[in-house]
Amino acid sequence: VPSGRTTLANIIAAPANPAHVAPDQPLLIVGAHYDSVSRSPGADDNGSGVAGLLELARLLAVDAPPGLRLVAFCPEEPPAYRTKAMGSYLYAQGLKTAKTRVTGMICLEMIGFFSDAPGSQSYPLPFMNIFYPDRGNFIAMVGSLRSIPWARQVSKAFAKATDLPVSTLNGPALIVGIDFSDHWSFNKFGYPALMVTDTAFYRNPHYHLPSDIPNTLDYTRAAKVVTGLAAAIRMIASR
Repeated sequence: VPSGRTTLANIIAAPANPAHVAPDQPLLIVGAHYDSVSRSPGADDNGSGVAGLLELARLLAVDAPPGLRLVAFCPEEPPAYRTKAMGSYLYAQGLKTAKTRVTGMICLEMIGFFSDAPGSQSYPLPFMNIFYPDRGNFIAMVGSLRSIPWARQVSKAFAKATDLPVSTLNGPALIVGIDFSDHWSFNKFGYPALMVTDTAFYRNPHYHLPSDIPNTLDYTRAAKVVTGLAAAIRMIASR
């Protein structure tokens, strides 16, 4: 991935024994960006997402779904953010050029910050607190309107595997934050994609700050995000 004077890389993991995979096997892609803004250590953004990706690799290593791809993307943060220079954009573009079939993409973007305090959760639109919790004790799955069927499929499978509450939101890009990560790149090429997130700056007061450090995270609930996703991935791949 060219980036100014530096060459960055997407790191792609696929199941072993690719010779046993049909050439037209559709891919199920799970990704997380591994860069952070310069002023932040990035424990939640996006160390938590990368840790989740690595744990998914461990949980799914035995009898891994043949079309599974686990991808660590770089860069995602500014100045590459929401441009053709994003690692995920170049990866998705390559899939489109190769006419690769994609079942869907799951983006892990900040999955480690939770709070049970009343009023700890905010939203991009004032009326949304009528329909969604006011406490940041859930994981969110969000995406575009085009990705509604994919979001429903993933969230329903996830809910069967964990007691961690999950909320979904699909809407237009005018909802601030709904496309603020690597799933944006896949949407650009017409692939179903969603973001799994603790909602970033709508909950985490340490977003993009020096205070985004490991001891602010909730590892018990972050683990539930990952185990729920691992089970969901197996359910979806078996259909």
